[in-house]
Amino acid sequence: MLPEGFSGYKAELPLSRARLHLFCLVCLSFSLHILAWRFFICFETADSSPVIRQYEEWNLFFRLGSKRLKEGDTMMGQQVARVVESKNPAWPVGTLVLAYSGWASHSISDGQHLEKLLTEWPDTLPLSLALGTVGMPGLTAYFGLLEICGAKSGDTVLVNAAAGAVGAVVGQIAKIKGCKVVGAAGSEEKVDYLKKIGFDFAFNYKTVKSLEETLKKAAPDGYNCYFDNVGGEFSNTVIRQMKKFGRVAICGAISMYNSTGQLPPGPSPESVLYQEIRMEGFLCTRWKGEVRQKALKELLTWVLEVRGSGAVPQLDTRPASPVPLMWGNPSSGLGRDKDEDN
Repeated sequence: MLPEGFSGYKAELPLSRARLHLFCLVCLSFSLHILAWRFFICFETADSSPVIRQYEEWNLFFRLGSKRLKEGDTMMGQQVARVVESKNPAWPVGTLVLAYSGWASHSISDGQHLEKLLTEWPDTLPLSLALGTVGMPGLTAYFGLLEICGAKSGDTVLVNAAAGAVGAVVGQIAKIKGCKVVGAAGSEEKVDYLKKIGFDFAFNYKTVKSLEETLKKAAPDGYNCYFDNVGGEFSNTVIRQMKKFGRVAICGAISMYNSTGQLPPGPSPESVLYQEIRMEGFLCTRWKGEVRQKALKELLTWVLEVRGSGAVPQLDTRPASPVPLMWGNPSSGLGRDKDEDN
């Protein structure tokens, strides 16, 4: 639960260990309802996610038709769960499902907002990846890079918050597509990780003497694609180094989620105009149906290929709460499993 609201930066999220007990007997008396027991649950979409702040503070999700997170609510999050009781023939007992049911041990659904795990999912692959690389973070990286940025072989791609669940996948997809990849992160540990997973150039934006000079050193000819998770002054600097007809995918604004004062100015209109830069914000929920399933299958294929090669190490450190990603502490965006509740 969320016992108190956010105001500025907190070292730890104000979370309560209280559990949400659902009225299972009442709900199950209705037809077509399903009781699911979760065994993996993510920190809202497995990226140690700053997006939680948007649900709690911003009006953005009112416009999207979502419920605003307020004090006393169950913390938002996605689950990998197994159906343990069902009156819906489309969702028999034992079915593995994805559900946005929050941080709770059990949840009940009429089946309308559940999603089955890919039938191609091998038994040897951790199910937690369905909350990460082969889930919402992976889809965000996939569509942002390939559909919004239109990255292609030979492009130079820049991504910030690059060691997060989305940013790391952006970089690896870009390498698969034949791009040069530059990543910015907030600690030396994260920079080392980016280099291990194939980034051509990675740097700690907190310790460089000049962000502008570092970006020029990494890509003297400029950037074709910029996957922006951060916003703020970082992005203002990047825009000035975009190539003609550069493409910017605006995925997040981490630098501003904790702000309690005036927000920084946006990028220079002159840079956007004269370089004819295209900037577009997006949510991965835009892509549905067959397009989404195709993307998930391609992500799964890439994961299996990488695991088979043994070329990419796993980042196995986990954050204590979703706050550290915004403040440079190590995070992998991994979900929590059923044995971590004590």
